[in-house]
Amino acid sequence: MFNEGKILPVDISHEMKKCYIDYAMSVIVGRALPDVRDGLKPVHRRILYSMHELGLTPDKGYRKCARIVGDVLGKYHPHGDTAVYDALVRLAQDFSIRYTLVNGHGNFGSVDGDSAAAMRYTEAKMNKITLEMLRDINKNTVDFVPNFDGEEQEPSVIPARFPNLLVNGSAGIAVGMATNIPPHNLTEVINGISMLIDNPEVTITELMTEIKGPDFPTAGIILGKLGIRDAYETGRGKVIVRAKTDIEEEKGRHRIIVTEIPYQVNKAKLIESIADLVKDKKIEGISDIRDESDREGMRIVIELKRDANPNVILNQLYKHTKMQDTFGIIMLALVNNKPEVLNLKQILVHYLEFQKEVIRRRTKFDLDKALARAHILEGLRIALDHIDEVINLIRSSKNGEEAKNGLMNSFNLSEKQAQAILDMRLQRLTGLEREKIENEYKELENTIAYLKDVLAKEELVLKIIKEELTEIKNKYGDDRRTEIQKNDNEISIEDLIQEQEVVVTLTHAGYIKRIAADTYSAQKRGGKGIQAMTTKEDDFVEHMFVTSTHNNILFFTNRGRVYKLKGYELPDAGRTAKGVNLINLLPIETNEKIQAVITFKEFDKTNYFIMGTRQGLIKKTQVSQYSSIRKNGLNAINLREDDELIGVRMTTGESEILVFTKNGYAIRFNERDVRPMGRTATGVKAITLRKEDIAVAMDIVCEGQDVLVISENGFGKRTPVSEYTPHRRGGKGMITYKITEKTGAIVGARVVKDEDEMMLVNSSNVAIRLNVSGISTTSRNAMGVTLMRTDEEQKVVAIAKINYDENVEKIAEEKDDEISENE
Repeated sequence: MFNEGKILPVDISHEMKKCYIDYAMSVIVGRALPDVRDGLKPVHRRILYSMHELGLTPDKGYRKCARIVGDVLGKYHPHGDTAVYDALVRLAQDFSIRYTLVNGHGNFGSVDGDSAAAMRYTEAKMNKITLEMLRDINKNTVDFVPNFDGEEQEPSVIPARFPNLLVNGSAGIAVGMATNIPPHNLTEVINGISMLIDNPEVTITELMTEIKGPDFPTAGIILGKLGIRDAYETGRGKVIVRAKTDIEEEKGRHRIIVTEIPYQVNKAKLIESIADLVKDKKIEGISDIRDESDREGMRIVIELKRDANPNVILNQLYKHTKMQDTFGIIMLALVNNKPEVLNLKQILVHYLEFQKEVIRRRTKFDLDKALARAHILEGLRIALDHIDEVINLIRSSKNGEEAKNGLMNSFNLSEKQAQAILDMRLQRLTGLEREKIENEYKELENTIAYLKDVLAKEELVLKIIKEELTEIKNKYGDDRRTEIQKNDNEISIEDLIQEQEVVVTLTHAGYIKRIAADTYSAQKRGGKGIQAMTTKEDDFVEHMFVTSTHNNILFFTNRGRVYKLKGYELPDAGRTAKGVNLINLLPIETNEKIQAVITFKEFDKTNYFIMGTRQGLIKKTQVSQYSSIRKNGLNAINLREDDELIGVRMTTGESEILVFTKNGYAIRFNERDVRPMGRTATGVKAITLRKEDIAVAMDIVCEGQDVLVISENGFGKRTPVSEYTPHRRGGKGMITYKITEKTGAIVGARVVKDEDEMMLVNSSNVAIRLNVSGISTTSRNAMGVTLMRTDEEQKVVAIAKINYDENVEKIAEEKDDEISENE
């Protein structure tokens, strides 16, 4: 047959999937979603670059939009002219974009939904702020790629010297995903970037003190901050936007004056919808509606009947019309050509990383240019120093090529230097011109030294970014337009729960519950104490503390993760109930175990978390850096491979730390030796571990107390903490226990007092309870006494100090006194 061998059988479902994925990715990457770096979709980027190529700067005249659209279509964007023109029009509409990038001349549409005039009638050029988007584009700051037919080069991204993605926002529908990023105030966003530069570990809560929320071009009022916080922390949220209104009274009648409407609401359709509601008698009390808007601003007048209550009518309008609208935020953007939903800090971090690259590439370009010029000047200086020989050589040469070669050979010059000498005018031989060359060369030397310094030091790069952003802010920044008001109907779960003191118990096996403090203390009477709780066989209460239903409770695991629950989120159970296993409340993995539980009211900057790891590292981080813990937890520390978290304590910054190792060594040092670090830092060396040794415990020094050390064969001893002399962090430590074959290695250690109780658990999961007061006190290098009998197959695998704060006993004692008085 004629077509034999040219027909390939394909599976239609496989082919459809492949083709649709290709189409979807083309739409996602090449059309619908903005890049996180410059905040532009490809069509917008191509429009701005075409205008840059056409020289349509703010100081020049306007050019027909048809010419701009033609250039974009012919060179870079092989799609419909309507799509390009619509995108161009939007960049010029001051009601669509917060800081317009195109200066339009002619009819570019209106807030009433009027479309722009045809492109053959309208004209455009760049706005002043647009120059900041394109600044330094000719200094090799961004990569250029071939256009659709390979005839031209276009930028893959533009330098965007201000964070355009947040400032002007973006909206787009791709395949299977959509983005809807609201515009923001330029001043606020740049202040947020500056805050990030000053403190890379800044939290989203702290960023929100500068970036307060969206700032729409049509102003309006945002109700409440919960939706903003959700969007900034998770990348998704909903904000309620209301029209701005005033109520006026004249001759006994009221009227509602609307001066601002929600973003992207069509004014003409809004008025029409109000009229329809009046006509259908869904809203009664409105006598007339007029649109008195002019070039001075918006003004919709809603006249009310004499007996109408203006506040009631206003609430009806909010309920039934677009005078109150919901803006759904989806902060989706392309990161390395992959769509990602980003939180506020991630967007700022990606932008800052991009700007670092822009500054470095610009500096490298300027440095290469300066070095090339210095090279030429060095040649001219040599020529001026030997001017007579140079003139004689040139005069005796037959042609330019011979003269160039003669200069290169005689004075050891490069080809460029020799050519520059040949091109030099005789005027440069005057004394004044010689001085100019010397001065220029000295200036270039200083410039080259500075540029090399910038490339070598990131702090200089960050300083330049901050200074240039501040300059843009001072030049183009303005006041916030959209007002953010408290939403009286916005109630958090916490507001609905009464704050009360509770006693929380957590068992070794992970069962947790809370009991109201007054209930617990009343039940405690009778001396059962903390044993007044049913546990599984071989389980025991490991943590017991008093907190509030509104307090934060942080759970740190051996994998370096931290999870957060509020007090009210814990199950409320009776005295004898065993509670609920933590795995039902937190997404803890099977190989994770809780290493520390810490409770407090506020994430403040005055306290620190001190963390110790199995590889002998220590890390100190402000508590405030853990304020944004998501439901699936957060990395509390960046652990190295095969490392684990062994302990966490909350301190004031002035505590002393003890770290213990498996082979019987310990080190004591002041936490001031550990500088505060970021949340994701790995830490610094607490103790230099000897061969085949690991750290097994970390604790805080309490003067007047003892150190209890327990070995795997059940031996233990108490030593006064005063015998552990302070040293500098990072040393090899001192002997804390005399390890022998009989005792086995150290399992754990704790700082204890006489009133404390300890639990020892062996490999058969049998636990025994010990009073610390019954354990004898010996020296640091003693072997200790038997605390738990073991055999060859059984070893002590874990120890636990029964962590219950004194407030538990205090509450019970106060309740006992109260009951006795009543009796």
